Amino acid sequence: MKKAILLVTILTVFISCKEDKKATEQKETAQAEVLAPVSDAMMENSVIYEANIRDYSPEGTFSAFTKDIPQLKNLGVKIIWVMPVYPISLKKRKATGDLSIEDIKDPKEREKYLGSYYAISDYTAINPDLGTKADFQELVKTAHDNGMYVILDWVANHTGWDHKWITEHPEYYHKNAKGEVTDPLDPKTGKPWGWTDVAHLDYTSKVLYEPMKNEMLYWVKEQGIDGFRCDVADNVPTEFWEYAIPKLKEVKPLFMLMESEKDYLFNGLFDMGYNWPAHHLMNDIAQGKKTVKDWDAYVAKHNADYKKEDIWMNFTSNHDENAWNGSEYERLGDGAEAFAALTFVMPGMPLIYTGQEYDFNRRLKFFEKDEITKQKGKMYPVYEKLGKLKNTNTALNGGKNPAAYKRLVTSADAAVLAFERNNGNDKVIYIANLSAKPQTFTVSIGGEYTNYMNGTKVTLAKGEQFSFAPWEYWVLVK
Repeated sequence: MKKAILLVTILTVFISCKEDKKATEQKETAQAEVLAPVSDAMMENSVIYEANIRDYSPEGTFSAFTKDIPQLKNLGVKIIWVMPVYPISLKKRKATGDLSIEDIKDPKEREKYLGSYYAISDYTAINPDLGTKADFQELVKTAHDNGMYVILDWVANHTGWDHKWITEHPEYYHKNAKGEVTDPLDPKTGKPWGWTDVAHLDYTSKVLYEPMKNEMLYWVKEQGIDGFRCDVADNVPTEFWEYAIPKLKEVKPLFMLMESEKDYLFNGLFDMGYNWPAHHLMNDIAQGKKTVKDWDAYVAKHNADYKKEDIWMNFTSNHDENAWNGSEYERLGDGAEAFAALTFVMPGMPLIYTGQEYDFNRRLKFFEKDEITKQKGKMYPVYEKLGKLKNTNTALNGGKNPAAYKRLVTSADAAVLAFERNNGNDKVIYIANLSAKPQTFTVSIGGEYTNYMNGTKVTLAKGEQFSFAPWEYWVLVK
């Protein structure tokens, strides 16, 4: 009898523990699945990460990337931009910058050329090299569970030469005088860009508007993504975006990033544009072609040309820059970290491109499988610190209601960039020697601060001289 009572007790405890564990798991799952819709508020303090799935891991798959998503959270990432996930056309596939796959005669040699992500043969399918739709859905779910939004790279300007529209809907494409479909042309000159692996879509008759909108709608409704990064957005007529984006947003709020700096593409269409002017200026300053005086001129022009609510993506690298112009170390040299910090503390949203967090320091091959090395070195903790500051300090708000930016005068303004960001009681100061020479200078502000990057105390006093090594920078907080 005692044994029976004991057995019943053990079973009761076991069932109770099992039920408690199940309830806890269900509660955790429910909590993980709650992600607030895209909003202006989430844009203020976000970091965006560009995911090059092919080159992120040896496998080059969604699954290999998905398991590392929690690590991106450590870097302050709130938006994951996934480069194109669609099947890549085989016809006219690029093998190198100048040669197509048809020019490569050795069959084994041809196999290694996977082509450009941006030569799409089917807008609603998945490139099997990357995985399955189920794998992609797991990526989206994992990101959402970790409080991150997923935006998908969208290429509305052109398709690959294998796309079924070329035979089924030739009216969708731009044609030359002979009636032949062309590769994309520069709208200003009418001359080819050299993108021979893709066919140029034609929006003139507007017959393409509805089918292209529907292709985008599929990913929002069926795959649960949270927005798009739109390739060469200003090469597509503004009227298409005015037609499509409001219809997409009828499903749910979306985050829209344009590969453009055109002011007319904001105005309720796109949330964020590429800060090409700042990027090119950083390269020029690092290479001694320009100075901090040019930075001040850029800020003044930027403020005059754009509205306060226009958001800018700040970056030291991206897939194009890395492939064609070199890694940030090739372009920025010893100033790479100082400029990376600048992208986080200046108004806007900072971008981390695949591999930057791991000090990856070479060009990735664009048309074939390549791979970053994933070892945490110098930059991972730097991005970790900067990401946390961006997420938590409202003085770095950089969305549609950005924190103030005030230039601080120094005695060496051609070489030293000093500015203050503030929002209410929050204040962040950036001081950097953006030159290849040591600088001794004074700065027009006083007070007690903490150097956020190393935890040391800093006292600023008007008239006090500071000596900075080349490319030395401070991020000061109260």
